[in-house]
Amino acid sequence: MGFVIQKLFYSAPNPFCIFLAEIKLMQKLLLPFLLLAVTIAFGQSKYMTKSGSMSFEASQPSFEPIEATHSAVSALLNADTGELAVLALVRGFRFPLALMEEHFNENYIESHQYPKTSFKGSILNFDSNALSNQPRTVQLTGELSMHGVNKLISVSATITKSDEQITLTSSFSVKTSDFGIKIPSLVRKQIDENVQVEVSLPLQRKQ
Repeated sequence: MGFVIQKLFYSAPNPFCIFLAEIKLMQKLLLPFLLLAVTIAFGQSKYMTKSGSMSFEASQPSFEPIEATHSAVSALLNADTGELAVLALVRGFRFPLALMEEHFNENYIESHQYPKTSFKGSILNFDSNALSNQPRTVQLTGELSMHGVNKLISVSATITKSDEQITLTSSFSVKTSDFGIKIPSLVRKQIDENVQVEVSLPLQRKQ
């Protein structure tokens, strides 16, 4: 009789164990939906482009223009935090003359060794809800990487928002010497050490 009672006692369902089993079952059922919700929320806060434009000019008066354009700049903006990442492959810059492009890649920027230039930073006091189709001036701060050198910069930019697109444009200058880019004395009078840079990023909402 004691054996029977003991067997019934140990085989009887434990309410606490049942409760844990129910929680585990709910977790298994809800986890896919939670992951989906997080993924959607994550995606809605991201804006990106692979067709941004960048140009620079380092011309001196009375000499041949030194300028180039790039039409395949990649960028990603986190609209929740204002974090911004920009990447451009150096060999994507196009010059008016093929020889000028060759000299730029081989003798100045050394693209075989430093194939990309990038920016990683943020838009200060960023609020995506305050954006509209009316241009607004913002401040960008972060690290500009070029020619193997990383340098902290702070530049102004203009930002607008229309439907599913945020457009960010900026104009600023960089010094070649800050990034270890040497200009030969023979052509020093023809190339401006202060390079004017123009950037335009049409960022689309990431689906």
